[in-house]
Amino acid sequence: MCLLVLASSAVLADGNMLPLKIPEKVNSECASCHMLYAPAFLPKESWGRIMGTLDKHYGTDASLDPQSVKEVSQWLFQYAGTYKRVNGAPPNDRMTESEWFIRKHRKVSELTWKHPKIKSKSNCMACHTTADKGQYDDDYVRVPK
Repeated sequence: MCLLVLASSAVLADGNMLPLKIPEKVNSECASCHMLYAPAFLPKESWGRIMGTLDKHYGTDASLDPQSVKEVSQWLFQYAGTYKRVNGAPPNDRMTESEWFIRKHRKVSELTWKHPKIKSKSNCMACHTTADKGQYDDDYVRVPK
């Protein structure tokens, strides 16, 4: 048990939800269109469905060649959520519909979500100023006014 904890802590920086090493393929394919979401926010089964339906990726054709799908999927599966926060696939495989996301954002009003600088629950960077680095600590939250 102790070895497992030590091994997993070496993968993530202190307080950081993104793995320390992000493959170039992940950056070039995923982060070229949207911020890089932490794989730990969804379980492996969700990532599998997302990667298997890239031609209909939330309303966009994000198709990749088979080798790229394999490389990105391996990384997502390796770091997919397995802890109590991610206790199952959320509806529509959307982080924003997961129990943990709803619980963490329960005090955010619908009016706030519609703010012109936010526009969407998936726009983490609008409030979590260091989300692109995998840091979601409350100290770095700035809700636009």
